[in-house]
Amino acid sequence: MNPIRTAEERDVSRIAEILVFNNRLNFYPIFQNDDYSFGELQVVPMAEEFRSDPALLARTFVYDDDVVRGLIVLDGTEISKLFVDPCFQNRGIGAALLKFAVEVHHADVLWALEKNVRGIRFYERHGFRATGEKIFEDDTTEYLIRMKRRNDSGDHP
Repeated sequence: MNPIRTAEERDVSRIAEILVFNNRLNFYPIFQNDDYSFGELQVVPMAEEFRSDPALLARTFVYDDDVVRGLIVLDGTEISKLFVDPCFQNRGIGAALLKFAVEVHHADVLWALEKNVRGIRFYERHGFRATGEKIFEDDTTEYLIRMKRRNDSGDHP
């Protein structure tokens, strides 16, 4: 049985929890912004953001094998978020979510924080390559790099 399904309203608290804690673990060391990471970024408002936006929920997919362990958010063929609960990382959940997005939804592009070396390596292992395009993360001096999945012939973007 495929554990990946479209997110439902009953998942919003778990989705928010995964997003908030991953953000703190992965991005607080880079941005070191206490006001955002421990003030503005909270589970209840994040859950409400998903609960109040049916379109966002409809493009969010969860890995659920009786516990929601990870999620991916798509915007057309762009991956806008991919997170696995830190307790369940390194078990193939992120790879399964990424494979689902590529194979079922033809996802082929994403933006990764340039300093998120671990995330970039993960995407590279799964066929994504940096395109050379960079933009600033909103309201920061940190760069996002665009990554595109190479096509089936192995050619790079």
